[in-house]
Amino acid sequence: MGETRVLGDPLKQFAKEIFVRVGMPPEDAETESTVLIWANLRGVDSHGVLLIPWYVENVDKCMMNPKPNIQIMKETPATLLIDADRAFGAVVTMFAMNRVIEKAKEVGVCWAAIRNTTHQGAIGYYALMAAEKGMAGLTFVCNPPNMVPYGAKVPGVHNSPIAISVPAKRHRPLILDMATSVVAAGKIHLALDKGVPIPVGWAIDKDGNPTTDPKEGTALLPFGGPKGSGLALMFECLSSVMVGNPLLEPALLDKEVGPLTQGEKPEVIQVRPGYSSRHIQNSVVVAIDISTFTDVEGYKEHIDNLIDGLKALPKAEGFSEIFVPGEPENRIFDDRSRNGIPLPEGTVRKLRDIAQRFDIRLPLG
Repeated sequence: MGETRVLGDPLKQFAKEIFVRVGMPPEDAETESTVLIWANLRGVDSHGVLLIPWYVENVDKCMMNPKPNIQIMKETPATLLIDADRAFGAVVTMFAMNRVIEKAKEVGVCWAAIRNTTHQGAIGYYALMAAEKGMAGLTFVCNPPNMVPYGAKVPGVHNSPIAISVPAKRHRPLILDMATSVVAAGKIHLALDKGVPIPVGWAIDKDGNPTTDPKEGTALLPFGGPKGSGLALMFECLSSVMVGNPLLEPALLDKEVGPLTQGEKPEVIQVRPGYSSRHIQNSVVVAIDISTFTDVEGYKEHIDNLIDGLKALPKAEGFSEIFVPGEPENRIFDDRSRNGIPLPEGTVRKLRDIAQRFDIRLPLG
């Protein structure tokens, strides 16, 4: 299947107009579209505009709230508990990270737990927000089960992603953004849009067997076996359970996930593989003020030296270069910022349908 290249700015404006049409305030639509296009520009297409039709579907079914009442439920000098009221993930997570950055300036570190949010996109964006302010940033996400724990053949944990970013001086910030599964669930859906098989080891089918058919992939596999599923379990303990909104336990005990909110339709719905029929997330964002512990400029120089030292190591057979976290995506970002974002035919087809529904032009050149 072919691809169509679209420049980032027109595609972002298209996404923003869609979100406004589904009821989001313009400033929130700007936030949401910014995070999606950032993912596409960095080559993380699984977390880019291919999500728009699914987001619109979730608004239609009252799963995602375009006009949430985001509330700070509890607060101390170094912590926040935020209820998102099923906000679009980027909206509440950017709000939370901005707050923790400000509080970290005062007390050195701030930890915010977000409950009752929805899909947050590429979470590296939020960790990078802290790094761009000269801080270290960390975030992780939990959801109902979509990944098999090591030794099981059905889902029991979520492929909870984690992102960490720290600043450098001569180099761009380091940014690690990874799922606890072998690949993110969105890569399965990207394979569907591209019409290509998935590698063995990404997912299993409903009977617990390995599959290369993205349509049959119903559960993800953890990276590193017990390491990936162990991390996912502990992230649930540090987020969902901590905020009194457990997501794994109800599913394991065959109970409904999360409370209904006003206006939500209670019927069971058909959803994409790898996602619960009741889409809900909990998350944690953290900012650490480096100056609380050491000189910031000296810290950045050490990070530069680390990067230089790693890249100068002898290369293993078959490797021409050693990359540090975030570097491959930075190069893709530079290329796509100049030459546009390649969209698979499947993604273009779905975006055309959404554009037709809202009478908005899809900017395909």
